[in-house]
Amino acid sequence: MKIVRHIVLTLGMATLALSCEKEQENNWQVEIKNPIKKVEITDISKDYFDPSVSLDQFQQKYPWFQGTVSDEDFQKRRTDAKEIEVYKKALAKIDVAKLNAGLADLFSHLQHYFPKFLAPKVFLYSSGLQALDDPIFYQGEANMVFIDISAFMGDGSPFYTGYEVYLQKSMNPENIIPKVSMIMAQNIVPANRDHQKFVDQMVYQGKLMILQDAFLPKTPDYLKMNYTEKQYQWTQANEVNIWNYFVENNIVFGEDQRLEQRFIAPGPFSKFYTEIDNKSSPQVGVFIGWQICKKYLQKNPQTKLNDFLRMNATDIFNASEFKPKD
Repeated sequence: MKIVRHIVLTLGMATLALSCEKEQENNWQVEIKNPIKKVEITDISKDYFDPSVSLDQFQQKYPWFQGTVSDEDFQKRRTDAKEIEVYKKALAKIDVAKLNAGLADLFSHLQHYFPKFLAPKVFLYSSGLQALDDPIFYQGEANMVFIDISAFMGDGSPFYTGYEVYLQKSMNPENIIPKVSMIMAQNIVPANRDHQKFVDQMVYQGKLMILQDAFLPKTPDYLKMNYTEKQYQWTQANEVNIWNYFVENNIVFGEDQRLEQRFIAPGPFSKFYTEIDNKSSPQVGVFIGWQICKKYLQKNPQTKLNDFLRMNATDIFNASEFKPKD
């Protein structure tokens, strides 16, 4: 497969491609009649590392935070110099007012498309680099979102020495809102493991990305993908080559479980099993699934978002008549 063959030519067309994409994105620019103006954000670690707040007071205020950690260990961590340093450095990277505005806009769009949605309480905390792999989670029953700010100290932070470089690409403050949005999207459309064909996986990921478009209409696409701008440009430029590879190798309707690891799971690059793999962008299956879903909605603009999310992946793929052009 000559996946980099046309990269120079396609990058030369970047302005045209991006302008067309911008027109499509404008479909998600909606008027929010009753926007959420402010989100309730609480910095748990501020109290946790405050010596004037006793352990009893902290436990009464956040009875669900300690988990199974013993009082002795929990108290010891409150005075740990390294953990305090990480927290202070992490907090300094966060513009809380900007974060609040971004979350308010995100939740306003969520509420627009899902009127029963209630803005969750948001809690910031520092895990002391202990939860870098899963820095954001949503507690649906309590309607709480937790954000580990120690996971967003910036690509190349000295605190991340030894941590996978490819994961650091999306560990910047600007990645917080898209990652919160993705967590909410996954809660709305949970994965169905009964569908194991690659097309099912791609279209499922595409549905999540369409929700990203709906919830974050002003956010750059590369951030929605947890990409760098360079990675996004590479994937855009090679869309035809990627698709041709999938078709020529009978991957689209394949059931090989390794396809998810090769083309959908996060990683340093996608695995085409060629000499140029390490120059490729990761998760190209997510990108292709996104384009399939965009194409379907472009051809069927009357489809309501909720109806689209319930549709069968194969039906979406067939109706999209997806075939990227050179």
